[in-house]
Amino acid sequence: MAVQVIPPYSATPPADPRSTDATDSVLQEITAVGRCLEAMDLKCSDLFTASTSIRSDIAHFQVTVTDLDQCLTTVEDRITTMPAQDTEMQHLWAKITVLEDRSQRDNVSFFGIPELKEGSDVKAFLKNILPELTGLDFSLPLKFQRAHRIGPLHKATS
Repeated sequence: MAVQVIPPYSATPPADPRSTDATDSVLQEITAVGRCLEAMDLKCSDLFTASTSIRSDIAHFQVTVTDLDQCLTTVEDRITTMPAQDTEMQHLWAKITVLEDRSQRDNVSFFGIPELKEGSDVKAFLKNILPELTGLDFSLPLKFQRAHRIGPLHKATS
């Protein structure tokens, strides 16, 4: 946009106010002031449009910041609950392991063995008694994941 240069205001009035030159001069100055006002009006209009656009952008950014704040709150809440969920997952994993270990396909039960005959080492007792009970000679050593009695001990009857 071109900048208009306004001639400086003349401090000396024309000799005869009714003269045509003086009237023309005043008219030219008024016209120049009018043009200057129009240019200022256009600039103000451009500034108003720019400020409206900036306000719209700010409103959009406020919505974006609000959305990001909500997302951050959600993530923080999830992070806060993670240790409890991890603990629960470890507990459930341990339960699964126990259930797998105790599933029927992995268990062998022996009946009729007198109580307390095994002593303190049930695995060693089974390694010794199984070849005797079955009459088999095991070429590989017997391995047990776990060995224990099922149920409470019965009280001796006298």
